[in-house]
Amino acid sequence: MKILSLNGGSSSFKASLFELDASPPSAAPRPLWDARVDFQHHEGSAEIRIATAAGPSLHQTLSVASPLAALEPLLAMLWSGTARVVADRAEIAAVGHRIVHGGRAFRQSTRISPDVKDAIARLASFAPEHNRLEVEAIEEAQRLFGPDTPQVAVFDTAFHATLPPAAYVYPGPYGWLAEGTRRYGFHGISHQYVSRRAAEILGRDLPSLRMITCHLGSGCSLAAVLRGQSVDTTMGFTPLEGLMMGTRSGSVDPGILIHLVRHCGYSAEDLDRVLNQESGLKGISGISGDMRDILSAMGAGNERARLAFDVYLHRLCAAIGAMTVSLRGLDALVFTAGVGENCAPLRAAVSQTLAFLGMRIDPRKNSDPTAADADLATADSAIRIVVVRTQEEWEIAKECARVLTAA
Repeated sequence: MKILSLNGGSSSFKASLFELDASPPSAAPRPLWDARVDFQHHEGSAEIRIATAAGPSLHQTLSVASPLAALEPLLAMLWSGTARVVADRAEIAAVGHRIVHGGRAFRQSTRISPDVKDAIARLASFAPEHNRLEVEAIEEAQRLFGPDTPQVAVFDTAFHATLPPAAYVYPGPYGWLAEGTRRYGFHGISHQYVSRRAAEILGRDLPSLRMITCHLGSGCSLAAVLRGQSVDTTMGFTPLEGLMMGTRSGSVDPGILIHLVRHCGYSAEDLDRVLNQESGLKGISGISGDMRDILSAMGAGNERARLAFDVYLHRLCAAIGAMTVSLRGLDALVFTAGVGENCAPLRAAVSQTLAFLGMRIDPRKNSDPTAADADLATADSAIRIVVVRTQEEWEIAKECARVLTAA
């Protein structure tokens, strides 16, 4: 069964083609075909990189109006051109989509029907940058592959459907809950994959572990995973709550927002822009939301870059402490996503800050740039420190196959 996974965002998306047998492995194999598209808003172009399991890779730039406009020419490269891996689009058995917000309606991966697509569209008010584009991707895939090719929605919120009420109810008016205003959590596809993979790396049964998974990329969130289930997380009603991120503020005093509206003339659009695009590492440093740029500026003596890193570290460690309380202890701390997988100085700083818990990181293992899917802790560390390369597209493909097999 060949399954195409689509993982889209507002400025980039990934597409991967996997071939699954009856019992797919948990660790991600190399995809038959793997593509990444980065859309440059200021240039109106899409940079495409394609790698295939056998044969040439491809690097190409297209002039397009939006990331979605690159989807049709990109997917056509599956069955045409130098990077093709199938003879015909009919070889693709199903298409799986990452959907950021499933709300209360979707607590597990679901085959897409017209009603499901409409429900995903309505949830765009919760995640406007993602759900709207994902609906458009569903429609484009249906046009390309035809109505008879099954499509499956894999929800980032589904992994957090196991949160207890004490973790998901906000301390506002109780009526909020009936209206659907509650904590949902995000990055669930990544948290689900890396928690299972970390248990394999450690040679432990997942139900035996108290684990915190740290998805640290442009967006950042933690999940407290107990007996394989999410019992707490840092993101909430939207992906804006929680940790400091690349350009997102994370949690701030809501009184600040009231002050900005009452006394500084801010509109809802102004708050949206500032909190989502002009805050976080970028807002404090004044340089960039990319951790690599922050580290480079720190090395050059930039004090605002140093402050941005310190605030990021402080809030991350504080949240790890909160997740540890939810778990009543901690067996393993797992780093994943762009920053988590690649920023050795941050992992070292977290370990040093939490050394009072008996956490010890091996400097040699931590500094190895090729370290992936590995335990970085010293032999005498009371807590294992694991880095896992997240494989959201593989998790989407597996969920897609599971749904179709069950059906």
